[in-house]
Amino acid sequence: MGVNRRDFLKITGLGALAGAGSKVAADLVFKDQAEAREARSNKGAFVGKRWAMVVDTKKCIEKVEKDGCRDCAIACHTVHNVPDFGNPKDEIKWIWQEPYEHAFPNQHHPYTAEGLEGAPFVVFCNHCDNPPCVRVCPTKATFKREDGIVMMDFHRCIGCRFCMAACPYGSRSFNWRNPRPFIQNIQENFPTRMRGVVEKCLFCEERLAEGLSPACVEACKVKALIFGDLEDPDSEVREILHTHRSIQRKPGLGTMPQIYYIV
Repeated sequence: MGVNRRDFLKITGLGALAGAGSKVAADLVFKDQAEAREARSNKGAFVGKRWAMVVDTKKCIEKVEKDGCRDCAIACHTVHNVPDFGNPKDEIKWIWQEPYEHAFPNQHHPYTAEGLEGAPFVVFCNHCDNPPCVRVCPTKATFKREDGIVMMDFHRCIGCRFCMAACPYGSRSFNWRNPRPFIQNIQENFPTRMRGVVEKCLFCEERLAEGLSPACVEACKVKALIFGDLEDPDSEVREILHTHRSIQRKPGLGTMPQIYYIV
């Protein structure tokens, strides 16, 4: 069926209005978040310019190989109502472990240092400075805050999974089933998700707002996870990165991941 000139102008006009409305809505979200962060800064919240995580891999690997430690993942998944479906097909993960050669494929070679081959490395969302997931999200459900945290608005997610396709780290999970029946003890202070929604690590932004460290950092008994503001020259993360050699996951992709691994 043909479309006459008047109908064509109506369609394109509505499309332009929808696009403008989406931009206005996104601008309002970012404005509200900036105002909320400013308000929280006066109430004991942790406020930073560029949050980042450092993983002391030697401490972490020793603990995992000794007793199969998963304290960080258990704490994170409990606090954030991450469901346990009991099978890899439906698995939802915010923190998990990958062998060295999978986590760092571009830094694996036949002469890799002894002890790294097959060693378990804890991985999560890299909160990239140049996040491809943000660029492809059509509803702005995925967006980057001024302090570097790559966020997920579960209510705006339409389940298109473009962000999952764009993420080169496999850091996002999709709820193929209703997750709520598979959460043992629902935490009332964090939203549960629904079927058809993507989720991932959020650097515990809700805990930072209350002046608390990320749950994984707090749970790590060997202090292998260090969290802080890279823009603060006196922060622990800055000091550690200046005094230790560190690597990142797939840095050649230009995403500029903000999870650093001391090796």
